[in-house]
Amino acid sequence: MSCRGVTEHYLATIHKKKHLNAFLSVDSEDVLHQADNIDAKLADGTAGQLAGMVVAIKDNICIRGGSASCASKILENFRSLYDATVIQKLRNADAILIGKTNLDEFAMGSSTENSAFGPVKNPVDESRVPGGSSGGSCVAVAAEMAMTALGSDTGGSIRQPAAFCGIVGLKPTYGRVSRYGLVALSSSFDQIGPFAQNVRDAASVLGVIAGHDPNDSTSANIPVPDYNDFLTRDIKGLRIGIAREAFGEGLQQDTRKAIERVLDLLRSLGAIVEEISLPHSEYTTAAYYILMTAEASSNLARYDGARYGHRASHPHDLAEMYTKSRSEGFGPEVKRRIMLGTYVLSAGYYDAYYRKAQKVRRLIQEDFFTAFKKVDCIISPVSPTTAFKCGEKTADPLQMYLSDIYTVSANLAGIPAISIPCGKDHEGLPIGLQISGKQFDEATILRCADTIESLTL
Repeated sequence: MSCRGVTEHYLATIHKKKHLNAFLSVDSEDVLHQADNIDAKLADGTAGQLAGMVVAIKDNICIRGGSASCASKILENFRSLYDATVIQKLRNADAILIGKTNLDEFAMGSSTENSAFGPVKNPVDESRVPGGSSGGSCVAVAAEMAMTALGSDTGGSIRQPAAFCGIVGLKPTYGRVSRYGLVALSSSFDQIGPFAQNVRDAASVLGVIAGHDPNDSTSANIPVPDYNDFLTRDIKGLRIGIAREAFGEGLQQDTRKAIERVLDLLRSLGAIVEEISLPHSEYTTAAYYILMTAEASSNLARYDGARYGHRASHPHDLAEMYTKSRSEGFGPEVKRRIMLGTYVLSAGYYDAYYRKAQKVRRLIQEDFFTAFKKVDCIISPVSPTTAFKCGEKTADPLQMYLSDIYTVSANLAGIPAISIPCGKDHEGLPIGLQISGKQFDEATILRCADTIESLTL
């Protein structure tokens, strides 16, 4: 089958399933032109390692000449002037970039209900959310509108949707993948990573997009292995930690049982499973939402109507232009987080909140460093529950924030983590299992995830 034929199939599926609202923009003519070029390369033997792989891109990652709306009215008509580093790497590997996907506005949310262009529906059960903030990218893969997709993960925005929709979602180590061309939400947390139907595809995409980038000062100059070499499905002797704090009150029983069943199977394959402690786990959500909102407030100050993006019409003075442009352009959740972040950074509250949260972040990081002296990886839930109903938590932001209780710790510590399907609950909804690893040791969590994928669950 030709790349053009494959691409036409995915374009037809996108049209057929447009009610899921996964995509914000698709340029069919350009996509087919990409496919024809790659067919020509395949014919003369010069095609790259991802030749013909159809990839969807979250609309907070820049593609030259394309939208970068971040699902916000303030950037609705903005067009990117350059390619993000990950986009250039995908192009070099001859991936086909099929379109830009929907998200929670500026990647702020856990349900993809905060988009200025409408919510995304979960293809498993359309009355439920797909998770967030990378809901569009996740649904593009789960509903077979793309082979793989790129999302961004600030506090669980790849892993939680992957769990809710029953696919694989990987957040690499902070610094493993360049953030150049990713619209910043929270600069010390954000990380680009892949969604895929299987672990091998996720490993292949990560191998292409990872690596040092001189355009990103936080990008690590550490060699990138061939991750597929580690997918041996042999985990004999692998030391797996189970954090007792992750299996306490509030965890859905179906999720607990599904993970325990997987652990029993891993033991039967020769893995060594032992209980560990992450004593500062109870502070992760509080620390995260202080630090993330502070960084978001700072990063989003640039959207003032003066240089790019939405500008209010006929303001009386400069102050009114700023106020009206931001009030009209930002949605409720973005405004809420800007106000929270501005508050914790303000005089008199900086030490009480922001500085203290930074100290707690260091303690959480130390918990993981201590644990990884004993174990090779850590298994935990991705979310306390499976996918919840649309509208169920929109009126209670705190309940929405608690959806990330098991995922934010990996972002605070800067470690890699992956969500892998591990069964279904009593309503037939997917359950996700999270595997966290040492910094820059994506190989181990991919090895463990690939083994779990091979099990009959």
